[in-house]
Order: sequence, then structure tokens, then C-alpha cells
Amino acid sequence: MDTSSFELLQTAVLLLDASGRITYANGAAEELLGRSRRQLAGRAAAPYLPAHSSVLKTPLADPPGGSLIEIPVHQAPHLADLRQARSGQAAQREVLRNLAHEVRNPLAGLRAAAQLLDMELPRADLHEYTQVIIDEADRLADLVTRLGSPQHQAAERQRFNVHEICERVRALVQLEFGEHIRFERDYDASVPDILADRDRLLQALLNVVRNGAQALAEHPDIPAPTLSIRTRIVHQPPLLQARHRTGLMIAVLDNGPGVPPELHDKLFHPLVTGRARGTGLGLNLAQECLQAHGGVLEFDSRPGHTEFRLLLPLSTS
Repeated sequence: MDTSSFELLQTAVLLLDASGRITYANGAAEELLGRSRRQLAGRAAAPYLPAHSSVLKTPLADPPGGSLIEIPVHQAPHLADLRQARSGQAAQREVLRNLAHEVRNPLAGLRAAAQLLDMELPRADLHEYTQVIIDEADRLADLVTRLGSPQHQAAERQRFNVHEICERVRALVQLEFGEHIRFERDYDASVPDILADRDRLLQALLNVVRNGAQALAEHPDIPAPTLSIRTRIVHQPPLLQARHRTGLMIAVLDNGPGVPPELHDKLFHPLVTGRARGTGLGLNLAQECLQAHGGVLEFDSRPGHTEFRLLLPLSTS
């Protein structure tokens, strides 16, 4: 049977022999079941099917007793939710940029006044208080600068190996948290060089990885805290701007406490964070970077397992 047309479908397709074992899986099936076709070949299909309610089974004459299994992958509602969230986040960031512009000047005046007061204080022990004002003003100025930074500029694309930035990020975060966290790598060697803004994508991945490492570090009671970076080629990725046959997924996984359920719908909004010392900007800026590339940042989380996925289209141009 010619299976080339099955690769164009968003529906997951399995071909089974007379004994119910898998002889073929298309790209959508690989993505849905989390296994490559090489791993699926020869396995019994039954264990993979109960979790999916909309399974269609069609008997085949060739091979005798074989069958074709279809598992629809419903992505339309998911993409609609992503587009709606993107619109809301863009409006929020515009409000925050305007607010940052209004706050910057009085904040600078506050800092300057604290410096002048510091020079006039008669006792050395009082300098501690003005230094607190100056330090906090500097911290707020940095936050205001990040809020007002234009993240929507066009990506400056170049072709590079994505595993280079994965290794750079891993090395940076390992230097910061290496004594407390075990780092793992699971790279797909077949991933081609990608066309993207290298610096912005590196910063986005760094934000996501550091966010996971900080969540682990803030919960020292977690046994064997582990953070993993994984790369995969995915078929028919759920991207916002256009349909692509293939995409790149960079997944960041940790075994931390998970994202609080009440934050799931607004985690990528600016200034929203589930960590005690978080600013709520890292994931928002990472999402903007992915969207500038025509991709998306998504996540699944439960206690003991959190996975953030950076999804990008693979371009041949």
C-alpha cells in the first residue's frame, strides 16, 4: 500500500497486520503517541488505543486480516485558544509599555533625590536607609526597562544548529544551579539547521530553562530534582500563522511542583508568576520571541512533571 498520502494528514494513521501489530505509523501518529515509527513497528496497537475515544477502524484486504486505524487529532479549538490568548497578551503588554514610559521619569527623580539626601546625612548609620531607596529604585528601573522594551521587532534570521544554543543554555544554567539539579539532554541528531534569530531564541530558551531550574531550587524537598532539554522534529505542528508539514520542538521538562492550576490560563501574561521571587516577565518575553518566528510556546504541567514546548516552523528557504 502506498502510504505517502498519509503523511499529509493531521489525522493519526496506523496500519495493522492480522495479529493487530503495527506495521506503519504516519507522522501525526508518531507525534500523538510519543513514539517514532521505528519504536512502534511490531508492537501491539491495543495498548495505545483506549486513551483515544474517536478511533476509526477499517478492515483491509491487503494484507489479509489487516486494518487501518484513524485517530483524529483535534487542534482547531487549541489554535483558537492560542490566538485569543495572543491577542489579549499583546493588549496587556501595550498597556504596560505605556505605564513604563510614565513611571521612568519620576523613578529617576526619586533616585536622584535619595542620592542628594545621602550626601547630606549627618550620621553614617543613616546611609543604610538611603541605600535601600537607591537599590530598590535601580531594581524598579530595570523592571520598567524590560516592560518597555520593544519585543515586536522583526527577527534577524540566520541559519544555525539549534543544539549549539541548547548546549549554551544548559552550560549557563548548570553553572548557576548545577550543585542542586541534575541536567539531562535528549537531542535528535536528525534536526537540520534552522533559520531564526539566534540571540532572541537563545534568550527565550534561557528564560524557560532558568524558570524550571528556579522552580526546582525553591523546593529543596524534591527528591532527585532533574531538568531535561529535548529536541524533536514534529509533524503538522500547531502553529499560529500557517500550516507547516514539519516543525522543530524544543522541550524543557522538570520534575518540580508544577504550575499552580489557577495560573494555567494566564501564565504567559506579563507580571504573572507562581514563584516567590519571580518577575513574571521571562515566559511572556519567551512567548513573544516564539510568536515573532511564527511559532508558539505551550506547556503541560502537573505535580512532578512540567513540560514547556518551544515550537517553531522548519523552513527550507
